[in-house]
Amino acid sequence: MEFTKDLDARGLNCPLPILKTKKALADMTTGQILRVQATDPGSVRDFQAFSKQTGNELVEQREENDVFTFFMKRK
Repeated sequence: MEFTKDLDARGLNCPLPILKTKKALADMTTGQILRVQATDPGSVRDFQAFSKQTGNELVEQREENDVFTFFMKRK
């Protein structure tokens, strides 16, 4: 999937991946895609909740080698 901006949140624990995602999305325009990579297993639940609370769309999420990748679309 193509993305506009990339955020490496690997090695960070809750709530830092979400806080950094919120900050990154604030600098983006509507419709742009942010790719976030995280290693915190709780981030799966956190990103789903973040999407519902903020209206930013969680377009896709995947896991490979204990790295969770999220694609967030700016509302």
